[in-house]
Amino acid sequence: MNQLNPWLLLALAIATEVIATSSLKLSAGFTRPLPSVLVVLGYVASFWLLSQVLLKLDLAVVYAIWCGVGMAVVAAIGVLLFGESLPPLRIAGLLAIMIGTVLLSLSGKGH
Repeated sequence: MNQLNPWLLLALAIATEVIATSSLKLSAGFTRPLPSVLVVLGYVASFWLLSQVLLKLDLAVVYAIWCGVGMAVVAAIGVLLFGESLPPLRIAGLLAIMIGTVLLSLSGKGH
């Protein structure tokens, strides 16, 4: 696993976290078995992948990207699949998170 590109592993960590979080909504308070299993497996996979990424990349950058991209994608899934609203204040919050994520990512190592 150490041979794989850490950015690819980060993308997989984000994808599994998004699947787990979306499944959490579908689990209906852990009363539905399949979504409940996806929650647990998704979070375990995501954290394991994240731990592998952290062997190569800085914590601040990795966590900012993991959280920022995850939140944006989950917000989009909420709107597209679950009919949730996206009022202007929520959009502004997501934009602020994305801007912060980009700034942390651009800061690079040792700057």
